[in-house]
Amino acid sequence: MGAEQEQDVVDPSVGAVRRVPTQQRSRRRVEAILDAAEELVLDQGVEALTTRAIAQRAGVPVASLYQYFGDKEAVLLALAGRDMAEMDEQVATDLAGLEVLSVAGLVRSAMDSFVTVYRRRPAFVEIYLRGRGNAAVDRFGRAHNVRVAQALRDFGIEHGLCRPDLSAAAAELAVEVGDRVFQLAYEQDAAGDAALVDEGVVMMTAYLERYATPAGLAGVPAPR
Repeated sequence: MGAEQEQDVVDPSVGAVRRVPTQQRSRRRVEAILDAAEELVLDQGVEALTTRAIAQRAGVPVASLYQYFGDKEAVLLALAGRDMAEMDEQVATDLAGLEVLSVAGLVRSAMDSFVTVYRRRPAFVEIYLRGRGNAAVDRFGRAHNVRVAQALRDFGIEHGLCRPDLSAAAAELAVEVGDRVFQLAYEQDAAGDAALVDEGVVMMTAYLERYATPAGLAGVPAPR
């Protein structure tokens, strides 16, 4: 095989250049690094994480880690990004499976999707919900919230559930409220406080139903 080809890209979440692998062997190495970081977060917590410990757990030289990540923070952001991408896929899959569409159903489905990923990726709970003291992780999460809000707003308007006067700012506020609900629900319990999440769903639904169409309130069959 020829030499591995990699490209330099700017990661706006950290404002630095890192190397992104295009060859399968390099991609496997990056995944091994992220998996190792995930294991260490669960074993020792975010604050105890070091690049040397990550490389040792992944079975790669520290120099190999630095080919792709500038520091521990970059690894954490990449891990959060991987899990957020999985979350986006889960939200899309669950929305596509709804038989009846309504504002209440949209909120419940999206919140349940997040819980599904939190259960599957407990390290994400530590990094994102409990690690928000890290400014870079917080910025990364807030940017993701904006994208989630835009996608859900577009979905609601496109399917006739929400009126067009549902502004981007209002949709973002609802998502930020949900984000804070999750922080509180997982603050003391790694399994999450289901009752608190349910209360958050009620609160978000009541707020967004102010912008609902009659169909969005009553529910309509999902298009097939």
